Amino acid sequence: MTCDAVVYDLDGTLVDLAVNWGIVTRDVAQVLSDHGVEPERASLWEMLEQSGRTGYRDAVEATIAEYERTGARESRRLALADGLPHTVPVGVCSLNAESACRLALEVHGIESAVGPVVGRDSVGSEKPDPEGLLAVIAELGAVPEATVFVGDSERDAETARRAGTDFAWAGEFNQRRYRA
Repeated sequence: MTCDAVVYDLDGTLVDLAVNWGIVTRDVAQVLSDHGVEPERASLWEMLEQSGRTGYRDAVEATIAEYERTGARESRRLALADGLPHTVPVGVCSLNAESACRLALEVHGIESAVGPVVGRDSVGSEKPDPEGLLAVIAELGAVPEATVFVGDSERDAETARRAGTDFAWAGEFNQRRYRA
C-alpha cells in the first residue's frame, strides 16, 4: 500500500484522556432530566443522539466537552505520539470534541506535527459516519485510497471502511516508515 497520509483517532491512540465516562454519562442524564427529558438509554452516545432529537444537544455537548477538556489537560501521552512527526501529512479524526483534541495535542507538544483536527462537533455527524474522516483527508490534500486511519475501536474500523481508507489498530501500527 502506498500511503500519502495518516489520520489518527485521538483518545486511546495518541493520548489517553483522563475522563471518567461513568460520571459523564450520569451528568448527561441529569442535564436531560433537568430539561424534562427522560433519558431513553443508559449509553452516553445514545443520550447525545437523543439530545439532538429533543433540542438539548448544545447543553449535553457542553457537558461532555467540559469533561473532555479537563481530561485533555490531565491526559497521558501514548507511544504513537512519540512517533510524530511523519514524512506524510497527519490529521486527527476523533469522537471527542475538537477543542479537547486540540488541547491534548498542545499539552503533549505534538500540535505542530498534526494538521487538520475534526471532532464530533466539527462536522454534522460523528464516527462511524465517514464525514469527519473524509474532511480531514481532503484538507490534507490526500485521497482515501492512499490514507491509513489509525484507531483503537470497532467504531474507528467501521469509519475507515465506510470512508474507503485502510485501517490499522493503534497497538499494531508500525510508524517507522513514516517518521521524519
